[in-house]
Amino acid sequence: MDITSRPLGRRDFLRGSLAAAALAATGSLAACATSGTGTTSQSSAPAGQVSDTNPFGVKSPSTVDAVIFKGGYGIDYAEFAGKQVEAKQQGVTVKVTPTTKVAQTLQPRFVAGNPPDVIDNSGAGLIGINTIRDQLAELNDVIEAKNYEGTVIKDTLYPGVMNPGTFDGKFIVLNYALTVYALWYSASLFEQNGWTVPKTYDEMLALGEKAKSKGKYLLGWGKEAATYYQTMAIGSAIKEGGDEVRLALENLKPDCWSLPPIQDVFNGMKKIIDAGYIKPGGSGTVFTAAQAQWSDAEQFILYPSGGWIENEMKDQTKSGFKMTGAPEPVVSSNSKMPWEALHSTAGEGYIVPSQGKNVAGGKEFLRAMLSKDAAVNFAKTKLSSTIVKGTVPADGFGSTALQSQIQMLEKAGSNIFSWNFVDLYGMNTDQLVVWNSFLSGDSDVAKLTKGLQDITDKVAKDDSIKKVQVS
Repeated sequence: MDITSRPLGRRDFLRGSLAAAALAATGSLAACATSGTGTTSQSSAPAGQVSDTNPFGVKSPSTVDAVIFKGGYGIDYAEFAGKQVEAKQQGVTVKVTPTTKVAQTLQPRFVAGNPPDVIDNSGAGLIGINTIRDQLAELNDVIEAKNYEGTVIKDTLYPGVMNPGTFDGKFIVLNYALTVYALWYSASLFEQNGWTVPKTYDEMLALGEKAKSKGKYLLGWGKEAATYYQTMAIGSAIKEGGDEVRLALENLKPDCWSLPPIQDVFNGMKKIIDAGYIKPGGSGTVFTAAQAQWSDAEQFILYPSGGWIENEMKDQTKSGFKMTGAPEPVVSSNSKMPWEALHSTAGEGYIVPSQGKNVAGGKEFLRAMLSKDAAVNFAKTKLSSTIVKGTVPADGFGSTALQSQIQMLEKAGSNIFSWNFVDLYGMNTDQLVVWNSFLSGDSDVAKLTKGLQDITDKVAKDDSIKKVQVS
């Protein structure tokens, strides 16, 4: 979530194949999606001369307006790509602007017809793609172009990378980072205490008692990341109940949150909350501060997150922590998918608004991002793989977290899944309220279920929102 030009060995090939399987598996969900018709308009902004080295005809002089979500990956990797653009396209300047609230910052610009040229549409406050997808440029020409090393970009990518960003047959979102979702812990702390990573919610509850005896909590959270527990819960429920659960949620079915596998997970979590094994006060704590309580102070011992967590907390992680990931728990030994099954997908969705002043510049920025140098830089500095093949060494650059991601992908095999409905319909902001209340102990499973179903039903019944049918 790269290194040299050395030939690929067997382990490299296996690792690449597994990552490809992850992307293909997640992509298959979007590949089966259909919805109402729409048009994707293109900007009539003037462009420069098209050539092999300037495939989109970026005009010189011009400026590329890039707005990048400043989250776990920071923005320096985007600045690196921007400098590449400036070096390759004389007279072009890239302006990289960070934001932590994409929708709040950029929706007014879309309404005004003045969006940026390229956007990293990520984070809790991302823009629901369904609300703007008719205003996005198609990106097929980006992956058909040659990269800065002279190779056609599509030939350097893992299979299936277009599928999660394809809607109504239009490829409009380029998901850049390969993300593995897991339950994270300190291998060194677990080794010191003789603890075993829990595979079920009952085992989590038992581990909570052991942690308590050592003066530690089992879990903790911060207010902006309360829905990390929703991600864990959905992952667990899909492993428990299979596609029936995933498709009910994706297709916004009535009473989808009341399905038995989901209720079993919620009840397992509620037992942990009622036992006092979750560190209190999370709804009033900034999420990075809460994460530091885990990675630095070790006040709680497990944390659900994506593979970005190591980089996000690199300056607030205890020495010798040995950050390691494990698959999300199942409910029972009769789960339809094994415990090793993995929630993994391509994330960090990049979009190019069709009404941007410099559409060609936005696409050139993506071309730079997909260069080998940029992909290696991302993997090495963020300790996470991109969608560009052959860029992570077997030792994970010395990262135990990245090594564990590779191992989880290997063990999962073809049992890899994902879902899109939360981001697609922009539900996260409303869901945060419900989850903060539940984790705080201020509500029960019935209220959690009703709150989530109300949010889902509101979207399902709103005829102004284009729906995506997943099969």
